[in-house]
Amino acid sequence: MPLPSDIDPHSGSRLPPVRREDLDPAGRLEYDALAARTGSTSLAGLRGPGGLNLHSPRAAVHLNALSRYLRYGSSLTPRVRETAILAVARETDQPFEWAAHESYALGEGVPAATVEAIRMRGALAALDAADAVVIELVRAVLTAHRVHAALYARAKAALGETVLV
Repeated sequence: MPLPSDIDPHSGSRLPPVRREDLDPAGRLEYDALAARTGSTSLAGLRGPGGLNLHSPRAAVHLNALSRYLRYGSSLTPRVRETAILAVARETDQPFEWAAHESYALGEGVPAATVEAIRMRGALAALDAADAVVIELVRAVLTAHRVHAALYARAKAALGETVLV
């Protein structure tokens, strides 16, 4: 699928990349932390949501802290996290997030069959129950905009309240 003509070739989004020298001291700290964690030329990192957040440095401090918490400090297992990220990327047709996370997901133990079911919006019956319920939750929230009681009960039983939240 061709990208719209107003996509910046360096950032991969409609906003140009933020230049470190244009940031205030707090923004530079956030920039440096992001670059150190991911490498300034990686597909993710400064070209991903973290880099876009730098257009609002005060918000970036909070948004990037939440991102770090969800990825590295929460009770989400890497497999659940990457399954959810891929499911959201697919349901919202986000090729950047898909490209950035497909290999991570496989590396974190998400089976290729699960990745393919997400990619094709396929059936979930043959998948691991926890993987299936994560995908089903994402689909329900992003397409039906609600989670029915039976799905909530299955998700709570499979994932527990803390992960579900």
